[in-house]
Amino acid sequence: RALQQQADIYCINYDNLKWMVEFFGERWPFRTVVADECSKLKGFRLGRGTQRARALAKHVHTKVERYIGLTGTPAPNGLQDLWALLWMVDRGARLESSFSKFTDRWFRPIRIGSDPHAVRVVPTPNAFKEIQDKVRDVCLSLEPGDYFDLRQPIVNTIRVTLPEHAKRMYKAMEQEMWLALECGAEVEAFNAASKTIKCLQLANGAVYTDATRRAWADVHDAKLHALDAIIEEAAGMPVLVAYHFKSDLARLQRAFPQGRVLDKHPDTIRDWNAGHIPVLFTHPASAGHGLNLQDGGNILAFFGHWWDLEQYQQIIERIGPTRQAQAGHNRPVFIHHIIAAGTVDELVMARRESKREVQDLLLDAVKR
Repeated sequence: RALQQQADIYCINYDNLKWMVEFFGERWPFRTVVADECSKLKGFRLGRGTQRARALAKHVHTKVERYIGLTGTPAPNGLQDLWALLWMVDRGARLESSFSKFTDRWFRPIRIGSDPHAVRVVPTPNAFKEIQDKVRDVCLSLEPGDYFDLRQPIVNTIRVTLPEHAKRMYKAMEQEMWLALECGAEVEAFNAASKTIKCLQLANGAVYTDATRRAWADVHDAKLHALDAIIEEAAGMPVLVAYHFKSDLARLQRAFPQGRVLDKHPDTIRDWNAGHIPVLFTHPASAGHGLNLQDGGNILAFFGHWWDLEQYQQIIERIGPTRQAQAGHNRPVFIHHIIAAGTVDELVMARRESKREVQDLLLDAVKR
């Protein structure tokens, strides 16, 4: 009904793109398309990719005269993320007409470990400079801090020491890819990726004991104690807590019964922004693009960690300095990383930082 009304600007979410393309068919009326948070389209490939990206790609170079993509995270996981975003702009004129040609030109495969099939691609030595030069004329980077007086977040890394029994379990998983729990259950990792996930679980304090991820065993409470200190230090100010595994959420709810989970109910965000929720638990994937949480608080604690830079940056931005300034709050943002010392937590932190360096260099390169 809204599409059939006369207007200058129409807004639609990504989930409804496929429906809208099918609704209009060849009668597509929009000559200008602005894709906010266009990094949602980074999975597009010719002939495949997400349905929403393929739906937009159907008309973006045939019926659209002006396309503008907006994002603060153009390459959260490296230069490979750029291909789809630029294809929407120029149909492959700058970064090759297909993703395979793009990777063949600027990346090379390297083997990981002893498995000949386990490979990943890394940029060639000249890739960054050449890609930067290719996209410079159609990209523009604007940094809010260059135009407004923004206070940088106060970042606090809290390293907790695992209890001795937890250290032994962690080492067993790390070295043997197998461990026996005190409850009698046995946990086994079948490959390097599975081992890393098990180690992340152990670092947080609980490990899944079956393949269904419905049963888990508690291992330690070191991170829960650290989070308790953060909440106590907040002295009544609301705290946003990022978790990763469902077992973490269950333990957080048990340890902090005053907390609530960020769900799809509109009352939850309303209550948080009104200051009625002292502790809000959320998965970074559920608290990303578009959510406004800045009125509710300025304190974020990462209980668990994951590799995805985009999710990490997006959840920070929900209460970040730019959002605080937009809402008229003259207060700093506090970010607490709870890290289990000597575990894969530290590797995840370092890996995210290296990804961010690549993205920040790219954004700096296309500033005008």
